[in-house]
Amino acid sequence: MRLQARFIQLPLKYDAERLAKEVLAFSEDCWLPHPQRFEGNDFLPLISVNGEAANESFTGQMAPTEYLKKCPHLIEVLASFGASLGRTRLMRLSGGAEVTPHVDIHYYWRDRMRIHVPIVTQPTVTFQCGGLTVNMAEGECWIFDTFSRHRVVNDAEKKRIHLVADTVGGEGFFTLAAGGRLPEQQQPNWQPRAFEPTGATIDQLEYERENMPVVMTPWEIQNHVDFLFREAQQNHPQFPHVAHAASHFTHIWRALWSTYGESKEGWPRYRKALDQFFGQIRAARANEIKLRNGSDLFATLTALVIAPALSDQRNDTSGETRPDVAPQLAAAPNINTGAADPRFDRPIFVVNPPRSGSSLLFETLAQAPNIYTVGGESHGVIEGIRGLGIAASDFNSNELDARHARPEVAAMLRERFSQQLRDRDGAPAPAGRVRILEKTPKNALRIPFLAKVFPEARFVYLYRDPRQVLSSMMEGWESGRFVMYRDLPGWTGERPWSFLLTPGWRDLDGKPLNQIVASQWASSTTIMLDALDALPKERWVSARYDALLADPNAEIARLCAANELEWDRHLEEKLPLARHTVSIPIITNGAPAPTILMLCGLQSLQSLNALSAQRPAKSNEHSSSHAPGSDALHAHRSCARGCVLQGAAAKRS
Repeated sequence: MRLQARFIQLPLKYDAERLAKEVLAFSEDCWLPHPQRFEGNDFLPLISVNGEAANESFTGQMAPTEYLKKCPHLIEVLASFGASLGRTRLMRLSGGAEVTPHVDIHYYWRDRMRIHVPIVTQPTVTFQCGGLTVNMAEGECWIFDTFSRHRVVNDAEKKRIHLVADTVGGEGFFTLAAGGRLPEQQQPNWQPRAFEPTGATIDQLEYERENMPVVMTPWEIQNHVDFLFREAQQNHPQFPHVAHAASHFTHIWRALWSTYGESKEGWPRYRKALDQFFGQIRAARANEIKLRNGSDLFATLTALVIAPALSDQRNDTSGETRPDVAPQLAAAPNINTGAADPRFDRPIFVVNPPRSGSSLLFETLAQAPNIYTVGGESHGVIEGIRGLGIAASDFNSNELDARHARPEVAAMLRERFSQQLRDRDGAPAPAGRVRILEKTPKNALRIPFLAKVFPEARFVYLYRDPRQVLSSMMEGWESGRFVMYRDLPGWTGERPWSFLLTPGWRDLDGKPLNQIVASQWASSTTIMLDALDALPKERWVSARYDALLADPNAEIARLCAANELEWDRHLEEKLPLARHTVSIPIITNGAPAPTILMLCGLQSLQSLNALSAQRPAKSNEHSSSHAPGSDALHAHRSCARGCVLQGAAAKRS
């Protein structure tokens, strides 16, 4: 539904902990995959047609499912809306997943609001709509403009669960919405009131019955046409042709309604009018006319008028749709042609094993002028595309190679990055070529893939003393803050899987944490360095975490020069902690901690110590005594392979 605001927070605050107890009691078997199988998106139906959990239709009597009957507090919350309730469900988003950018153009949502009550969430879960971004906190209540382009990113390790109810509203809801607040406006005295349980029962809920027309009235059709034409590019050269076709169609429909009303006797003539209108707007190239939300006039006229106007051929069981824009996009240019990338000018990817300090480097480099980022890590940006998530590889690993960069995949990924880019001040990227910065630890396993999708890609390999990395990774596992896959199929370890998923992880099931961490680090390091070696030398540079801590201005200046970035800021001698920091980092060349002694054999430890001690001389104008040279990288790779070999030997024994 088009609202006058992008987001409205309603003045109620619910007990999220109490709701979570009811919600988390459901087993995994109760959750259903998204109808279009979007990875990481699933739901649990609470209200559906006839109360049938598997019924995804929009048409008919809505009723509670067996699941809602088990949730007395959820029932009280739904009753508090004071609204006629349509399709209602729990919507779950896995860690690192996203609800991809889309517009709800289905007829059902033309006059329905979507009420969101976050039950399980984190501060890093962002809801983006029409250029605004909010974090809906646990227990809050929100509605938003579903006819604007919107997206949800779970940039966190844990799942996100929302109660989501579709409604046309109601007497109580009207009063509730009138007392809401707009997040972009300052309302210092506004506070949501704590919800007091009322004892409402399931029989007291109001369920919608009338939701789709048998034959749409001419007045409703005119309303939809007028609305879409106000949203459309009226200066487009094809607009007059589409407008003429619509005027002709509405005139005919009004006459048919006057003669037949909803009588089946008139259905063949109604169908003929619809088919003619469909052919006329297709011939008039209505698909070339864009609406303000980015969708096209042909698709929206079809969804709001042609498809639902007559019930003789209705098929509405597909539910929510998110059109695949990839076929409309230009594929990534081939770097071998020598042609410049029309959008991404030497995009920069920071690559490293987890806990190497990439958040600090990323947050610092992102302050450069004329550099754009997606605002954080790109788990959902990449893995939200079908075929790129771990389920597509039978949960083998997060590794992606050049074979995964099929033209349609590359086009979609480039578009997803392009849509979300913001500069250091939050302004969107302009048209044309832009410089972007991206960092996600999983990208250590994806260098060939990224190099093909982004032909001008440059990589910054961030080196940190492996002893510190291993120690920090263990700390991260133990903290529970970096859980990546809470329910990884086949994993029975004491702790849920944290950080990136490396090849061969199944062999680690039941192993001590130190062996798991050592294998993760070794596997990601080996794959990453081998991939960098395969690139031309001018496409990657290295950086040192300890140099960034010791002299941030010098290290950032060196990296900006190496990557031809502008820099206009002076940094404090001590950089602020990155947002993913667990323990305050220290610069040390001391002996490895006792726990680290357990991670590798003597040969690997010798490589670790030799690597830490190396300070190679300058090798080119952008290098420094702090940048690891070829000898250091060779030692780093040898150390990693030593850990891999030791793990393989342990498996054989």
